[in-house]
Amino acid sequence: MTIVVVDYGTGNLRSVAKALAHVAPEHNVVVTSDPGAIRAAARVVLPGQSAMPDCMKSLSEMGLLDAVVDAQRDRPFLGICLGMQMLFAESEEGPTAGLGLVPGRVVRFRDEEMMGRGGERLKIPHMGWNRVHQTRPHHLWQGIPQDSRFYFAHSFHPVPDEPGLAAASTDYGFPFTCAIARANIFATQFHPEKSQRAGLQLLANFVAWDGSA
Repeated sequence: MTIVVVDYGTGNLRSVAKALAHVAPEHNVVVTSDPGAIRAAARVVLPGQSAMPDCMKSLSEMGLLDAVVDAQRDRPFLGICLGMQMLFAESEEGPTAGLGLVPGRVVRFRDEEMMGRGGERLKIPHMGWNRVHQTRPHHLWQGIPQDSRFYFAHSFHPVPDEPGLAAASTDYGFPFTCAIARANIFATQFHPEKSQRAGLQLLANFVAWDGSA
């Protein structure tokens, strides 16, 4: 089985590929910008780091938009960080139009909302470890205890139009959606490839997942 990590010239490509190869040594993990390879893959991962305007521009200029849209239709598809944000219709960053595959938008953390439970001022970007609360069952949560800690690095967060899309939430000044699930798509605002045991378990679950809801 071939697992493709989409290479559009930015993002945490190698660390994602290395983590996937670690949990799935029997499978072929490929980092590629070839639209044909993306369409032919059994599993597709869209990672992301940097700014959404730059990432969307790169996908477009490299001729990968249609391949990514095609790939998410009928096989297990995982978005990570900006790879999650790009699935939405739009982002305040820019502002920028996203892929429009998930109804909703991406918004920036507001300074006035950034207060911890003890009254301390929270920093933007949200960087470091935080607890992830699973809000509904999913195959990708198997073997991962409730409220496990995952690694975050972001200044924007998704706001799905449909509450049922949320698969997990995290509290940083307020609760926000940090994972979504829709049919064969799963996406996380956190970085599973940087999240040690829990993150590797999620990636292993993705490899084993058949894409069913």
